Amino acid sequence: MARKTAEDDPLAPVTLAVGQEDLLLDRAVQEVVAAARAADADTDVRDLTPEQLQPGTLAELTSPSLFAERKVVVVRNAQDLSADTVKDVKAYLGAPAEEITLVLVHAGGAKGKALLDAARKVGAREVACPKMTKPADRLAFVRGEFRAAGRSATPEACQTLVDAIGSDLRELASAVSQLVADVEGTIDEAVVGRYYTGRAEASSFTVADRAVEGRAAEALEALRWSLATGVAPVMITSALAQGVRAIGKLSSARGGRPADLARELGMPPWKIDRVRQQMRGWTPDGVAVALRAVAEADAGVKGGGDDPEYALEKAVVVIARAARSRGR
Repeated sequence: MARKTAEDDPLAPVTLAVGQEDLLLDRAVQEVVAAARAADADTDVRDLTPEQLQPGTLAELTSPSLFAERKVVVVRNAQDLSADTVKDVKAYLGAPAEEITLVLVHAGGAKGKALLDAARKVGAREVACPKMTKPADRLAFVRGEFRAAGRSATPEACQTLVDAIGSDLRELASAVSQLVADVEGTIDEAVVGRYYTGRAEASSFTVADRAVEGRAAEALEALRWSLATGVAPVMITSALAQGVRAIGKLSSARGGRPADLARELGMPPWKIDRVRQQMRGWTPDGVAVALRAVAEADAGVKGGGDDPEYALEKAVVVIARAARSRGR
């Protein structure tokens, strides 16, 4: 789980979310946004990439409003900000605006460390989101997810879930959510085995792999087989999201050896090679379209739509089309 500083006020003027575990980073951001909207339902949220935060942009976003509206400004990948923009952020840290919460999402490490140091120096609230590389950490994460949901799961069930799903925290969190929603009473090893052992990871990632490769017909066939054999829809949306995010991460990374990129992006070297093959045909606009499709599908399978199967099929078609966007 993410670790927080002692002064844990989500509405602190500045929050640092530091680490490379995407799920924990996203949750750190969501916690701030939820707290802000609880205080003011009309809170304006701006979620920015380094390319969008140009010199002068932060000053414009944080300038006083006639209506004194609450605002949350999220800066993703803060370690990649330009030198001029870092100067703007440092200046803002010295005199943060009222009713505005700044969230800096930073990978940690040496790159962009001066900005981390500056934020820590002014007492920014910090949420540590380290990559969970050890099986014991992932097991503790699963146990924590069940506890947070107010449910009981046996140690054997937690271990079986980790063994079946693997290392992706989003997949693990989605699996826990599905089990909590579907199963009454204590969740045991037999239940987890029926849902996931040897089935969910392979089939959901097959759908995602075919979709990001632009092979719509094969992706739809794999999707229908997965649903017919009982794979939870949330597992499939999670796999689709992971596949598209991997394309986006690698396409925006600088060239280098797979081992170097693996360290930078938090992927195993074999996956770097696979994603390199899959990303042919993708454009930045295509990635953005695909991510929106995944978000819509995720909402659809979690109660936001009448037909989860249709929501997934639509997302698969959009993703496969986006995979062929280059050269059109």
